[in-house]
Amino acid sequence: MGKAIGMVEFQTVSTGMNGADTMIKTAEVDIVECATVCPGKYIVIISGEISAVKAATESAKSKFTEKVIDSFVLGNPHESIFSAIYGATAPEGVEALGVMESFSAATAIVAADAAAKTALVELIELRLARGMCGKSYLLLTGSVSAVTAAIERAKNEANDRGMFLDSSVIPRPDKKLWQSIL
Repeated sequence: MGKAIGMVEFQTVSTGMNGADTMIKTAEVDIVECATVCPGKYIVIISGEISAVKAATESAKSKFTEKVIDSFVLGNPHESIFSAIYGATAPEGVEALGVMESFSAATAIVAADAAAKTALVELIELRLARGMCGKSYLLLTGSVSAVTAAIERAKNEANDRGMFLDSSVIPRPDKKLWQSIL
């Protein structure tokens, strides 16, 4: 895995695939994920050295300006970002559950990275626009105070990008709720 990740979220599938091709032809980057997400948007997540990720992301954004919904480049992303994207985390001993929703997949990832770097929390899942009409959310856990601080940071990050929708901190979530989430 590279030292940086980047993402471009496109309005259409055809532009997204063309954008992905542009990105990998621009610089030496690896594709983490290329996928159609609701409602017919297309996301491209790449990794590599920060200069390559920046060049690839900027190339696609400048070529397809009118079809870009959101984007980011993160240098040194929190290590839990990747497992959260794939929903591969199964935490134990949950004190609190934090949820933050955004209008874009890119914002959810940026907010999750900021949250994970703010407090001692564990990212559980990043749901990237699948089955959500283009919205995305992050789930994290930890102590009530840590989750509160992390969700506040995620909320601020999403607000700064104009993509914040809603958030909650649930102290001691019921086991039935927890089982339905995992």
